[in-house]
Amino acid sequence: MLKQRIVTALVLVAVLCFALFSASPVPFVVLTIVLMSAAAWEWARLNQAKALAAVGFGGLCAGACIALWTSDIAQFALPRFWLAMGALWVVAGSRLLRVGGAGWLTLPHVVRSVGGLIVLLAAWLAIVQARRIGLNFLFSAMSLVWVADISAYFAGRSLGGRWFATKLAPSISPGKTWEGVLGGVCGVLVTGMVWLVCESQGGADSPSIYRVLLNFGVPVALLGSLFLTAMSVVGDLIESLVKRAAGFKDSSQLLPGHGGVLDRIDALLPTLPLAMMFATLGAP
Repeated sequence: MLKQRIVTALVLVAVLCFALFSASPVPFVVLTIVLMSAAAWEWARLNQAKALAAVGFGGLCAGACIALWTSDIAQFALPRFWLAMGALWVVAGSRLLRVGGAGWLTLPHVVRSVGGLIVLLAAWLAIVQARRIGLNFLFSAMSLVWVADISAYFAGRSLGGRWFATKLAPSISPGKTWEGVLGGVCGVLVTGMVWLVCESQGGADSPSIYRVLLNFGVPVALLGSLFLTAMSVVGDLIESLVKRAAGFKDSSQLLPGHGGVLDRIDALLPTLPLAMMFATLGAP
């Protein structure tokens, strides 16, 4: 299993680096469309779609991404859209975590399908626009999620259950603890400070998400970092909720040793649109 994880990770990193550093944006766009289409296929399977329908849902997601790209909508800032997506994630996310898997299954199938498609398309558009802003911005937004996840894992393993009597969401993801969440927040704050120091030395092609937040003032930077970290946890928990309701351990086995695409991008789904929300606030 460990060998599989390492080999898969190395292949993914190689492909991602090629796409990111290519002179043309096309390889990156194609790669992200493929990944989002695979995630859409997984989403359909998690919501009881039959095999052919799941493939069709993935194709629909790919077609929608291509339509968005060819329409040049990715060239616009879209501040109101990102603000709306932020509000949707906060309201719908908190509601889903309250009702749990049983409540999720009571939603009409069309609502679950359309909701998933909107979330995936928004995340795709966010990552494409983040890449247009610059690699520093994109990497900082993505690393925020990775640091939060890794810090939460180690804090949860070493401190879980020592400070808080209850788990974070025992009916959804029994392994997650409040100590882990606090560890994730601390990891993000430390990373943000280090990133800002390195960024101040010059050479970055764009402002990082931490610099974007700091432009609103220190209190907003702290609260914004906390908010993005919390929403990354929400994205992770909602995917766990959907998998648990469907009776799946992983969203698929597309990535040997890692599960499925959704398992790898769940925390990015809310965080990338929210990062774009902060980046475009005040834009015309």
